[in-house]
Amino acid sequence: MKKYENNYGIRMCDSVMKRHSLLPLSWAYDHGVVFEGLERIWLKTEDDKYFNYIKANMDIYVDPNGYIGYYQPHEYNIDHVKNGRTILMLYRNTGQKKYKLAASLIREQLRRHPRTKEGGFWHKFIYPHQMWLDGIYMGSPFYCEYAKLFHEPDAFDDVAHQIILMYEKAKDPKTGLLYHGYDESRGMKWADDETGCSPHFWGRAIGWYAMAIVDVLDNFPENHEKRKEICDIFKNVIDAVIKVQDEETGLWWQVLDMPKREGNYLESSCSCMFVYSIAKGIRLGILDEEYSKYCEKGYEGIISRFVKEDENGILDLIDTCQVAGLGNNPYRDGSYEYYISEPRVTNDFKGVGAFILACAEMEK
Repeated sequence: MKKYENNYGIRMCDSVMKRHSLLPLSWAYDHGVVFEGLERIWLKTEDDKYFNYIKANMDIYVDPNGYIGYYQPHEYNIDHVKNGRTILMLYRNTGQKKYKLAASLIREQLRRHPRTKEGGFWHKFIYPHQMWLDGIYMGSPFYCEYAKLFHEPDAFDDVAHQIILMYEKAKDPKTGLLYHGYDESRGMKWADDETGCSPHFWGRAIGWYAMAIVDVLDNFPENHEKRKEICDIFKNVIDAVIKVQDEETGLWWQVLDMPKREGNYLESSCSCMFVYSIAKGIRLGILDEEYSKYCEKGYEGIISRFVKEDENGILDLIDTCQVAGLGNNPYRDGSYEYYISEPRVTNDFKGVGAFILACAEMEK
């Protein structure tokens, strides 16, 4: 796979740090995506300013006794598990007990987290009986890394079960793409009466799922009986994703399978997620080298279309869907019209974090 001489990943990290001396105060999963990007650039450059920035941000929340401010475990929100990965990274690199204690609080949420009848984590307590693609990314990489660090071998079976169950429930047999959400109860208006699935293929949701698998595999046992099945699922998802890659730009659409439909647009966060996932899949040996043409074209398209530079050399990432979900109030019905109605914004942390991760894979 071609490695680019560019340093956009480093420059975007520096741009984030110039824009925000500290990230806004919130126990927010999208901060964790940025922190993982910063971690990759820290490991690549060995410049401790990136590690120190991550630590300074996380120490606002994690007190000396391992209590996590602004974290509400009783909400049983799988999104709140995401930043546990950054806590584990800090524990691995500092050995400070407070990080181990904080990580154990998040692990305890998963022990108590409500599940579907088949054992899948609910996305949130306020979204009962539902699994969303996003949730596999929010929960499984932390769950897997915690199991490896603290010797919980039985947890790997559960990690595999979450990934496989979500795939079985969300997969469209015709396209191989995955629907955003699944409602076991069929009680939501957005849920298909037969399948329980929401009606469309949202780019970022599938991006979260693909990233979840390659990040889980960093810590998932090589000899586990489910590893091959997980790798096969990943390859199947990527094979479906490359079929809907825009031929001209190498990018991906907000609603993946409707490129010509009025209102649809090329979206930056999912494009970055797919480039990251494909490139990392090649590096891990899950995908053959021939897949490199898809992430190379995607990376070049991202730089060309979505990255802007101001007069001070600070980088911006444009055209990220700010948010998309299902249900709640006002009600989000999962329709095409809904997905294209959500605002497109600049420098959204979900997009910026995914961009840095993609650059970390694609650049020298």
